[in-house]
Amino acid sequence: MFSKKKDDNEGKPTDGNGDGKDMAAPPLKPFSRKGSHGPAKPPTATSFQPEAPRRVPDIPGAPARRTERSMGGESESRRLVVGRDIRLTGEITTCDKLVVEGHVEVALPGAGIIEIAPSGFFKGKAEVQEADISGRFEGDLIAHERLIVRSGGRISGTIRYGNIVIESGGEISGDMQTIERNNEADS
Repeated sequence: MFSKKKDDNEGKPTDGNGDGKDMAAPPLKPFSRKGSHGPAKPPTATSFQPEAPRRVPDIPGAPARRTERSMGGESESRRLVVGRDIRLTGEITTCDKLVVEGHVEVALPGAGIIEIAPSGFFKGKAEVQEADISGRFEGDLIAHERLIVRSGGRISGTIRYGNIVIESGGEISGDMQTIERNNEADS
């Protein structure tokens, strides 16, 4: 009942119709590289992460931060930068611009500009034309023209200023007063 018919097509593949015709298999092509027969892997994320520029708030009337360090020039000759891990104590008598990134305990009687970076700490007395505070200031500060307190900046003590700009997040505590200006046009 379940016997197999023996004929001359035995051992040859057929097309399945039972008519005994030979079925030829297509020739095989070799793979171009090992393992290329599987599905392709999706590309993986690279570790490259471009540096996004930090957003600087736009405050009308406030100058941009002065952290860019240009080379040379007349104003560079009387500029002092106190680096992050530096501690300075004493008096600075001749300085057009003081940039504080470290820890400073000084008297600064007549500078043009003082800039305290977010990592900077100033303790003492300073009389300047402009002050740009992003770090901490403790003591007496007189800014004849402009005082800018950036976000994260903290000032405590006696503060006198011509004009003041305080960014959101800036803090001032102590005695604050505007410097009275004499009208030079009237004299």
